[in-house]
Amino acid sequence: MGFLDRSRTIAGTGWNRWLIPPAALAIHFSIGQAYAWSVFKIPLEDSLDISGTASALPFQIGILVLGLSAAFGGTLVEKKGPRWAMFVALVAFSSGFLIAALGVATRNYWLVVLGYGGVGGVGLGIGYIAPVSTLMKWFPDRPGMATGTAIMGFGGGALIASPWSTEMLRAFGSDTSGIAQAFLVHGLAYAVFMSLGVVLIRVPPEGWRPAGWTPRDDAGKKLVTTANVSARNAVRTPQFWLLWVVLCMNVTAGIGILEKAAPMIQDFFHGSDSPVSATAATGFVALLSLANMAGRFVWSSVSDLVGRKNVYRLYLGAGALLYLTIMLEKDSSTALFVASTMVILSFYGGGFATAPAYLKDLFGTYQVGAIHGRLLTAWSVAGVAGPLIVDSIADSAHESGRTGPGLYTISFSLMMGLLVIGFIANELVRPVNPKFHEPEPATPVKAAAERPADPDGPEQPVTPEEAASSKKSAAPDAHSDPIPAERR
Repeated sequence: MGFLDRSRTIAGTGWNRWLIPPAALAIHFSIGQAYAWSVFKIPLEDSLDISGTASALPFQIGILVLGLSAAFGGTLVEKKGPRWAMFVALVAFSSGFLIAALGVATRNYWLVVLGYGGVGGVGLGIGYIAPVSTLMKWFPDRPGMATGTAIMGFGGGALIASPWSTEMLRAFGSDTSGIAQAFLVHGLAYAVFMSLGVVLIRVPPEGWRPAGWTPRDDAGKKLVTTANVSARNAVRTPQFWLLWVVLCMNVTAGIGILEKAAPMIQDFFHGSDSPVSATAATGFVALLSLANMAGRFVWSSVSDLVGRKNVYRLYLGAGALLYLTIMLEKDSSTALFVASTMVILSFYGGGFATAPAYLKDLFGTYQVGAIHGRLLTAWSVAGVAGPLIVDSIADSAHESGRTGPGLYTISFSLMMGLLVIGFIANELVRPVNPKFHEPEPATPVKAAAERPADPDGPEQPVTPEEAASSKKSAAPDAHSDPIPAERR
């Protein structure tokens, strides 16, 4: 498997760094299909005779496994490299669809859960983090924009998958045979598309940086540091766990809507003067996907200008106010409901795209991919909690005879409260204590890093002598305490 080895992915002279975002997008657009799961909910409920809560379980398990595989695989991804990680994601994600297709065809619900949620979830997690640290190494001058561009693909995956899945269900049928065929096509098509990312991805040589760029010394202003923190030490800091709460609350508040989007808008306006058809509900899923996708690029780029903490204040504070608006207006205006949920989903997507840059600001680039993987356990919790809150409360309210907005009043109130908790946690974030920082690198690395280079290609790699010197001086003793004694 030499082609997948990290050493085979080091970029040569003249490699254009703008080829890296398309490589990341090939992976993220594919695994972003997860956000179109709601299209399959009603067909699965009808064909397998299961409840709304049960039809959400494959999606919930997928998000749960996403976070766990990202957490446990983050360090391995850093070691093995992005090409290896993207290939693993390709195999797992595509296999998950094929197993789920077999489960639907044989009417084995738990095989669907295992395939889409368990095996496919591994593809989601490894694929999600695979290009993130690589992008930040290529774009240290614009980390928010870079990660936002790639992670935008995950949010926008449903923009393609939602109408595509709907058309396949119309062509193949919405019974078990039709759903199985749709899953089969998904698995094969995404394998081909994801292979483009595997072929294109490269990592910069050690010491490369864009020409004319130097790190800004504004740590006090925007929580930006030039120091580095290991993944092992990062989880010992309060900053990591505050960001964990921030991400968990923001994701829970958005994913509950996204997972149930199509049936939710139909339920919400059932019996009103403007009921929503199944076709319009599919369009609503696509609009939410568009908002999710746009928010990942727009808000993460804004964060490069105003700072991560300020943009999270917007996500959490304004998001809570939008939930309050929906609850007060109820089913009086379809346009207001759609606009409000689209903005909430843009904040949801923006929160994901801004998180890696927030981590870089606080912990540096040393093991930011592994730290990001550990942070995504918040997504695991939210991926279970959000749909569970919305689906279980809606099922219970439906059994008690409620209809329309009454199915979602309690769950929306809970989402608003969670956003307030996240807002408070964000306010408590402070710079990381220096005792958690890694030792400063040796002078040869600094000298190599300061040499001019082509901003779109690695023109000035580190020499073998410099690399050997930097590894000898920068690598910590395997048996030593990761926190120097004088800093404890």
